[in-house]
Amino acid sequence: MSKILVTGGAGFIGSHIVDRYLALGHDVIVVDNLATGARENVNPGARFFPLDVCAPDFARLILQERPEVINHHAAQTMVRVSTEQPAYDAQVNVLGILNLLQAAARAGVRKMIFASSGGTVYGTCRCLPISETEPFAPESPYGISKAAGEHYLRYYAANGGPCYTVLRYANIIGPRDTVSSEHVITVFIHRLLAGQPPVIHWDGEQAKDYLYVDDAVEANVLALDHGDNQAYNIGSGRPISVNAIYRLLVEITGIRIPAEHGPKRAGDVRLFYFDCSKAARELGWQPQVPFEEAVARTVAWYRARCDSGAAIRVSAKD
Repeated sequence: MSKILVTGGAGFIGSHIVDRYLALGHDVIVVDNLATGARENVNPGARFFPLDVCAPDFARLILQERPEVINHHAAQTMVRVSTEQPAYDAQVNVLGILNLLQAAARAGVRKMIFASSGGTVYGTCRCLPISETEPFAPESPYGISKAAGEHYLRYYAANGGPCYTVLRYANIIGPRDTVSSEHVITVFIHRLLAGQPPVIHWDGEQAKDYLYVDDAVEANVLALDHGDNQAYNIGSGRPISVNAIYRLLVEITGIRIPAEHGPKRAGDVRLFYFDCSKAARELGWQPQVPFEEAVARTVAWYRARCDSGAAIRVSAKD
């Protein structure tokens, strides 16, 4: 078993990864500054350090613990925030991974697993489904910073640093997401359960690739021992429109509130869905949870929280 450090391990996806690594018997360290994550998400079987990935103390922790693997999920993840505060986005996503990689190289870390963003690094693509050979053409500072992170990983791997596996995620859905993420399914569920109308931006026909969090976690398990120095699309290979999401949520919840409409959001991509055949061939990974079931599971989790008196968390500090 390995010693694994998970950044962002109190967040939505990262906390699920921590749970799975612990279940497999690994020694897991969680680093999270709780800006968007929550202490309640951290598995008690992990050692937790409330640190920022840009801080010198984080680099010192890597040198002290010398993990075999670092799974890097800590990030500024919102396209809107990146367009409004590009310098902040770069500070977290670019300077953060540089701080990590410099320390990882000195500590002799064997491998980096990096959460990239397939929905933003590629930009608008004419050739669909999108394969890993598609050139980067990001349309937001967030996409630019994620693409930069991938380039730094390649540089350090070629110059004495750890090897890496990049996972270019589709839109991940499931329990523990927060409304502050502005992920459409989470926001729509929150508003419907609160008796408020969802807001459909643009014309609602923009369509993206969605994947249940458990399937994303499995890719992070397989990447521990496979896919060295490679990048993989991790998605369902199926585009779902915002309008279709709204209709499905109305059907699942039984809450029929007419949607409102708003303008296109800055940096939003019209259509993307993945070719994930490379991940199937080289990682042995394939999605297992159909979209409709993924949404139903997600609704059930949030509804149970509401029924138990726990509010759907807007941010870590609410």
